[in-house]
Amino acid sequence: MIKLLCLLPLFSSPGPALENNPDTVQTKLIKLEEVTVTGFKQRDNRLEPLSISTLNGRFLKNNGIGSVKDLSALLPNFYMPDYGSKQNAPIYIRGIGSKINAPSVGFYVDGVPHFEKSAFDIDLSDISNIEILRGPQGTLYGRNAIGGIINIYTHSPLDFQNTRLKVGYGSRNDLVIQAADYRKLTERFGYSVSGGYHQNDGVFTNLSTKRKADNLKEASGRVGLVWQPSERWSWKWNTSFNYATQGGYPYGKYHAETGETADVNYNRYSSYRRALLTSGLTANYKGEGFSFNSQTSFQHLNDRQGIDQDFTPQDLYYVVLRMNQQMYSQELTLKSTNESRYQWVTGVFGFYQDTENKLETQFISKKYSTPKFYEIPIRGFALYHQSSYKLWKGLTASLGLRYDYEHAKDHYKAYKKAIDAEGIGEQTSQFDSKLSFKQLTPKVTVQYLFPKDRMVYGAVSRGYKAGGFNTSFQTDDERTFKPEYNWNYELGTKLSFWNRKLTMDLSLFYIDWRDQQIAQTVPGVGNIQRNAGHSVSKGVEFSLTSRPTKEFGLSVNYGYTQATFLEYKKNEKTDYAGNYLPMVPQHTLSVNADYSFYNLLETVDRLTISSSLTGAGAIYWCEDNAARQDFYALLNLKLTADIGHFTWEVWSKNLTNTPYLSYYFVSSSAYAQKGNPFALGTSVIYNF
Repeated sequence: MIKLLCLLPLFSSPGPALENNPDTVQTKLIKLEEVTVTGFKQRDNRLEPLSISTLNGRFLKNNGIGSVKDLSALLPNFYMPDYGSKQNAPIYIRGIGSKINAPSVGFYVDGVPHFEKSAFDIDLSDISNIEILRGPQGTLYGRNAIGGIINIYTHSPLDFQNTRLKVGYGSRNDLVIQAADYRKLTERFGYSVSGGYHQNDGVFTNLSTKRKADNLKEASGRVGLVWQPSERWSWKWNTSFNYATQGGYPYGKYHAETGETADVNYNRYSSYRRALLTSGLTANYKGEGFSFNSQTSFQHLNDRQGIDQDFTPQDLYYVVLRMNQQMYSQELTLKSTNESRYQWVTGVFGFYQDTENKLETQFISKKYSTPKFYEIPIRGFALYHQSSYKLWKGLTASLGLRYDYEHAKDHYKAYKKAIDAEGIGEQTSQFDSKLSFKQLTPKVTVQYLFPKDRMVYGAVSRGYKAGGFNTSFQTDDERTFKPEYNWNYELGTKLSFWNRKLTMDLSLFYIDWRDQQIAQTVPGVGNIQRNAGHSVSKGVEFSLTSRPTKEFGLSVNYGYTQATFLEYKKNEKTDYAGNYLPMVPQHTLSVNADYSFYNLLETVDRLTISSSLTGAGAIYWCEDNAARQDFYALLNLKLTADIGHFTWEVWSKNLTNTPYLSYYFVSSSAYAQKGNPFALGTSVIYNF
């Protein structure tokens, strides 16, 4: 029923467009880029007692943000390495993250949850704004929110109207074609439709196959409807589709003595293919002193990974992993909207996720393979409430509590067969497992609001992430892994000056992390998730944003994280206590500036020069801390000229061609992936 409700508007057709708005395209775009959407569960982000970063459409455009991975190190203590393929999309916030299985950071697009990391690396063209909420957000958001939340919002055609066509070309035959139409047919009804195609020949050549290892072809589309039948009711429906096929996993042997990474050199082509359909229906009602929101969501994810897992010219192992996921969710939320001393938000959330996996490891030299089938249905529900009370003048205290219940099953069958044989072979193993989890996640905050939107706050919150099933294991006790949880203690301040033309945020945090889920790579088997023990993450975050004039904008973001194991014995001989957590940069830094010239030479409506410097490190790649990436910085530049209906862009990535590693791991040997080198490109946009 939910699926049909989400997909029904596909069969409706909006009527012809009304006459154009008399404003010029340029004036309209410049003005509407500043429209910022805020999540239903939050109020004004500047007044929320939590560490949060918001990036509007203007910032995303000026800095050429095309995917979530482009945000890595751009925001304090936010790291998302770009390696492998689109399937590899781990996110680390304040040192909290997960390399495999369920993510540790919640991911939402227009309120639709994305439960699989395979669905994170999506196209960010025509995005209104992005919110990054740091620290556990489980009280209001629940599942997979132990590290934080990413909220992405698309444009509403009632706020943003434009029709555009974009064609871009860059290094390594990078071709981008995009088209979009945002139209308001009446004051209360509008539609949006967009689509795009992206291809890239890739950076790294595989010496064995004599072809690029990381080529990409991707097509995507999005359609939406917004309807406000009355002053109180509003409905929004969005459906998006993405299809990507790419080479992947350009890993070369890493030589610790020289710090050099060899060329990619394995004999079988490795690839990843993804088909992703996401649909959501949002209904909102504004009553007298309260507001109601309903979010109905559906997501279908089908992907295939083929990987030469020995990463050598020898024919040893080849792994094929197929996944087919269906996800349905429903959330109902009520919150107060009056001006009384007491404010509240309460809600209920339910979901059902059915995932079918097929994992086939081909032992080529031994001429047999082991197909394994997993069907993992998961269902869960949650109840949550948060109350806030103004105690005295600007002093407010909040208390939140969430109850989560989750039940999962694993129907597993394993077979063995000759590689060239028909069918699935002889059954070697079968079992049915069940797991159930229930948890309370509280949150307490105290804030004091000074005049002119300046505040200090303190917060204590608990994060929780359910356990689950491994798709790779060697022994029976490795079939499952336990839940993990943390406590986050935070102090912060938010300062605004000159009517928010200058804002500064500062926060200090301490995270106590128990039963941490760690991924370990086993040659010929794959990645196995285990509970590591006890860790701690502590640090500081600082942000400064200023736009003193419409011409000039500046933002500076810095984060420091010290994340270490307090207790972690891998085995009787190996103790990692005191070591740094892997994949967590100790420092993140970004400096972004843009300057616009208006009505230049009476021909150029606006000329914008944008620069972005982002840095991260040191990063320890594995629990033994044997290898690390020192701090490095990347410089990006962009020039944008608006001339009548045309926009011309010239951009560069990694202008100084700085060498760095984007990934490192140890399997049969030590392997690494080099970071992307210098790239240059241009694009032309026509606004109708």
